[in-house]
Amino acid sequence: MTFVVTENCIKCKFTDCVDVCPVDCFHEGPNFLVIDPDECIDCTLCEPECPANAIHSEDEVPPGQEQFIQLNAELAKIWPTITEVKEAAPDAEEWNGKPEKLQYLER
Repeated sequence: MTFVVTENCIKCKFTDCVDVCPVDCFHEGPNFLVIDPDECIDCTLCEPECPANAIHSEDEVPPGQEQFIQLNAELAKIWPTITEVKEAAPDAEEWNGKPEKLQYLER
């Protein structure tokens, strides 16, 4: 099993989770982070660190967010690994919790 970054990360991109990951499984896109399912060791450390509550165990992905399982796997193959905490998006708090953000995902 692996952990999955879901929709609420879009346009927030808090990186608190990156700091606690022991295997560097996070990958960074322009306005979203993903977890590489082949690297994730299911350690659970990242989930409570996410201020946007956007990280879930694969078997506990919220209803309607299932497409993010495949999206994480796909984008982890093309986006670079992120290993250090960075500033969140300047308007991250404004976007935190807004629904239907998939349309804003930048690849």
